[in-house]
Amino acid sequence: MMRVEYPRPQFRRESFLILNGEWSFAFDDENSGLEESWYEHSKAFHQTIQVPFVYQASLSGIDDRSVHDIVWYQKGFDWEKRKNKKTLLHFGAVDYQADVYVNDRYVGQHIGGHTSFSFDITNFLVDGQQSITVRAWDPHDDETIPRGKQFWEAESRGIWYTNSTGIWQTVWLEEVDTRHIEKVAFTPNLDEGSVLLSVTVPKQALGSVLRYKISFKDTVIVEDQTTLLSPCTKRSVDIYNHKIFRTNFHDHGWTWSPEHPNLFDVSLELLVDGEVTDCVESYFGMRKIHVENGMIFLNNQPYYQKLILDQGYWPEGLLTAPSDAAFIKDIQLAKEMGFNGCRKHQKVEDPRYLYWADKLGFIVWGECASAPVYTSDAAARLTQEWVEIIERDYNHPSIVTWVPLNESWGIPDIHLNTQQQSFSRSIYHYLHALDTTRLVISNDGWEMTETDICAIHNYSHGEKEEVKKYRYFKDSLADVEGLIQHPPGKWATFAKGFAYQNQPILLTEFGGIGYEIGGQTGWGYTSAGNEAEFLDDYGRIMDAIYSSRALWGYCYTQLADVEQEINGLLTYDRQPKVSLEAIKEINDQYHPERIFIGNQQK
Repeated sequence: MMRVEYPRPQFRRESFLILNGEWSFAFDDENSGLEESWYEHSKAFHQTIQVPFVYQASLSGIDDRSVHDIVWYQKGFDWEKRKNKKTLLHFGAVDYQADVYVNDRYVGQHIGGHTSFSFDITNFLVDGQQSITVRAWDPHDDETIPRGKQFWEAESRGIWYTNSTGIWQTVWLEEVDTRHIEKVAFTPNLDEGSVLLSVTVPKQALGSVLRYKISFKDTVIVEDQTTLLSPCTKRSVDIYNHKIFRTNFHDHGWTWSPEHPNLFDVSLELLVDGEVTDCVESYFGMRKIHVENGMIFLNNQPYYQKLILDQGYWPEGLLTAPSDAAFIKDIQLAKEMGFNGCRKHQKVEDPRYLYWADKLGFIVWGECASAPVYTSDAAARLTQEWVEIIERDYNHPSIVTWVPLNESWGIPDIHLNTQQQSFSRSIYHYLHALDTTRLVISNDGWEMTETDICAIHNYSHGEKEEVKKYRYFKDSLADVEGLIQHPPGKWATFAKGFAYQNQPILLTEFGGIGYEIGGQTGWGYTSAGNEAEFLDDYGRIMDAIYSSRALWGYCYTQLADVEQEINGLLTYDRQPKVSLEAIKEINDQYHPERIFIGNQQK
């Protein structure tokens, strides 16, 4: 199985070559590859691997769960160097440190296991066949590395899953003119009915003309051009001045939401002396998210979020989806169950997933893998990954919230430790400095500092027969005082020195009913023996959620089973465990309008 779809749907060009498929592969347990110059020959490569699947995944063709910290890849390909053209080599993601060679020459290094990177390899190309070699280093015992749910041992257990080492997203080539568009950003301003267009070009493109066209459902809304006099050009473009919007501007009938995922298509061309040197296709959504008076507003309307926790693992591909269709299926199944979004847990998801969330209408909370400990190196590594995450995913309207920290992972002493509190506060403000269009949660679960959402985790609903435990669970969710002052575990809702400031409160982890079908053993936070018991328990838990006059949304644990965790609504291979319609009926038992009215009365 080969991933062949265009890997960067928000920034599309016509000239590209997917390099997925069979590569030569080798383990380097003795760390001898550099000394022996493996990048200069193929003698050490005794195996083959199917990229972009890691060697631990069955779809890689290797399916080896043992720990190997250093791995090497090599692939030959045909590519012709052309005059006035640049060749860019792109990697979707390589975990964790990648050193890249082209035709036996060192090109560069990227550090960070979850974000995309590129190299200009034009000057490394030769006549005839080309060769790429990649050395990936992913030390399993380095606790300063953001690893999220990846386990440091060969066999997964508890809440930890199989490690992923090396290339795990698409590798591809792209040809561009020396005068080309490097990146584009769209910042919608819903209140003004405009979008800020920011275009970055290299110095060779200065003086060229940018021609852009914005369309909505095949109707051209704006068509204009401007001369580029600086590396970054910004233009505020009036969207709603077009006649098709004038009559219902205040209805926001053209905004993006899960219910109406409207998107504007954008075509950008770069012209030099009247000749088109670059053409990029993109899109954006008119979407606004903000908090006010203790509520979350989407497009200036109160919005109740019904999210599902999604680990983003698949049995055959681990972190890598087996196909583009797998992304679509996950979103469609979640929507069929009545969820309007997900929290991608401890994983930066493939841009193809975000593309389908944009297209199908599905809210995403973006989250990065955490490091296990706090050190200055760990803090620096995490911060750098967030810079790259926001640069890559800024234009996706589906992402409404950033979650840089989770359950005090990587900041274990934050309750009293002022240094770790400073890190939590600094990354909260840093993400806002980079991105003004989204909300930020300082530490999802507990021990929060400054935060836009008060995000609480609570799995203390107990088994059905534990009546007192369930009653306390329901009572503690009923109002603000119970949620803030009576956390379920040993962690306070806010770190010392910080307090609730009327932020919207969401229950962002709960549930996790264990239900085994198909003979797989594992665990859940509670258990059900059959479909009827599962639906009864799910309804019981959701009744406590919907009875609350303080909650403005939730995130149920979880979408699908993952390895030893059997607490999903779907099996690991995405088969429904129970009736999707029954789950949706429970999720829809209270409508957002009713919840809004009830919460206003608190």
